[in-house]
Amino acid sequence: MNIVEILEKNARECPDKLAIIFKEQVISFLQLRNNSFKLADSLQDLRIRKGDKVAIYLPNWPEYIYSYLAIWSIGATCVPLDFMLTEDELVSCLSHSETKVLITKHKANISIQNLKTNISTLENIITCYEAVNGALNFEELLKKGVAAPTGIKAQDKDYAIIFYTSGTTGKPKGVLINHKQLEAPPKSMEYFVGGIKENDIALCALPFSHLGGLIYIQNCISYAMTFILMERFLPLEFLKNIQTYKITCFWIVPSMYYAILELKEFESFDLSTLRWIVTFGASSSPDALRRFHQYCPNAHLLNGWGLTETNAPTTVLPMGSEEIESVGRPAPWIEVKIFDDNDRELSCPEVGEIVVKSWVVTDGYYKDPQLTAETIRNGWFHSGDLGRFDPGGNLYIVGRKKEMIKVGGEIVFEPEVESVIHKHPDIAEAAVIGVTDKLRGEVPKAFIVLKENKNIKEEDLRYFLRQHLAQFKIPHIFEFVDSLPKNRTGKIDKEQLRK
Repeated sequence: MNIVEILEKNARECPDKLAIIFKEQVISFLQLRNNSFKLADSLQDLRIRKGDKVAIYLPNWPEYIYSYLAIWSIGATCVPLDFMLTEDELVSCLSHSETKVLITKHKANISIQNLKTNISTLENIITCYEAVNGALNFEELLKKGVAAPTGIKAQDKDYAIIFYTSGTTGKPKGVLINHKQLEAPPKSMEYFVGGIKENDIALCALPFSHLGGLIYIQNCISYAMTFILMERFLPLEFLKNIQTYKITCFWIVPSMYYAILELKEFESFDLSTLRWIVTFGASSSPDALRRFHQYCPNAHLLNGWGLTETNAPTTVLPMGSEEIESVGRPAPWIEVKIFDDNDRELSCPEVGEIVVKSWVVTDGYYKDPQLTAETIRNGWFHSGDLGRFDPGGNLYIVGRKKEMIKVGGEIVFEPEVESVIHKHPDIAEAAVIGVTDKLRGEVPKAFIVLKENKNIKEEDLRYFLRQHLAQFKIPHIFEFVDSLPKNRTGKIDKEQLRK
C-alpha cells in the first residue's frame, strides 16, 4: 500500500470531504494529508529513517491516525500500543521492538524519565497537548513540519507494523505486518460487502492499537470513506452516534452487541440508515445478534473471523445469508483448511485446527524464529482456533484449542456451553472455562452475569441446561458475578478468569 500516493489522491479528488469527525473536530481529507505529511517531515528531522521503529501510545485520538500515516509515509515501522498498558508492560514492548521515538500523552502512572532510563534505543518522546519535561511537543512538530510528500517509497516486504497481540506480560509477541499486507483488510472488506460506497459513514469504537480499529483507518483512506471516531466504546453514545450521523456501517465484537441490547433505551433509536454491520469472532449468542438485527432491518448482518496474524477479515458470511452461527467463507485469494494434530487435512464436518495460507498471512513474530516456526508450517498458519466446515463450504468456529475441556474422556467446547447459557432470558453474559477435578481431570465452570433486577437459582439454571446439553457438558460450578473481565477490544479475558 503506497500511503503517500493514496493521501495525495484523496486530497486532490475530494479535499473538502470529511475524513474524520471526533467530538467537535472535523478533519477533511486535505487536512488529513497535510497533518500526516507535516508530522512525517518532523520525524525525519528527528533522524527517523526507513525501517526505524516509532511507537504510538495514545487514546483513540486523531493524533493516532496522523502518527500511523506519517510513520508509513517515511518507510518507518509503527508499533501501536494499547493505552491501558502499565509502565512495566510499556517498557517491555518498547525495548523488545527497539523503538526510537514514542508518541504519547501525559499519564499519571507513566514516568517519562523511567522510560528514557530503561529503554536503551529510545531517543525521543513526543507528547500531545500538555508540555512535559524531557519531551517534545506534538503540536509544535506539526507547526514546524512541511506538508509535502517525503519521496520515500516503501517496498511491499518492508515492515509497516509490529502488533503486540498478547505479549504485554512475560515474553512480548510482536506480529509483523508488511506494506503489501496493509492492502488486505480493505480489499477483503470491499469483497465481502460488495463495495464500499462514497456516501458510507462508519462508526469506530475499537482501539487503534488493535487490528479492528486500524481497519477503520485503512478503509477511510482506501475508499475516501468518512468515519466517526469514539475515544472509547460507550453503548448509549454509540447508539446516539448512529442516529445523529446516519451511520451506514460498523464492525464490533459480540460483547459490544450484548452491552447495547442491555440498554433500556435501545428500542427507541432509529437504526434504519445502517447498510451492513459485522461482528468478528464466533458469537456465543447468535440469538442476541438476531434481536439486534430486528431494529436495523435494512442492514446486512455479517459474521466474520480472522486474526491479527491473518490480517482479518479472513472469512465473512455472504451477504443475505441467515447462517449467523457461521463465520462464512474466505476471499478467493485466501485458502482455509481444517487440520488434525498431525497436520493432515480433515473433511467436512470433522473438527480440527483452522489453518490459513495466503499472502495476507504474517511473515512471523519479531525476533522470535522459534514461535514463527511453530506457528507457520509448510506455508500454513496454524490459528489455534478449532472449527469445521459444513457441506456448503461455510466455516464454523468451535473454540480455541485451549477452550476444549476434557471431562473424563469426553470433549466439551466452551463456546457451545456459553451459547446455550445465553439462551436463558435472565442472563446477560456468560463465560465457561475448565477447572481441575480429581475424579474427571477437568470439569466446566461457568461465570454468570445476570440482567438487571433478575435473579435465578442455580438448580433452575441446571434444569434449563439439561434441556439443551448432555449431562457431562453442564458446568459443575456456577459463579455469579457483577461483570466479566474484558480486554480493550471488548472480548472476555478468559486468562483473567483462569487465574
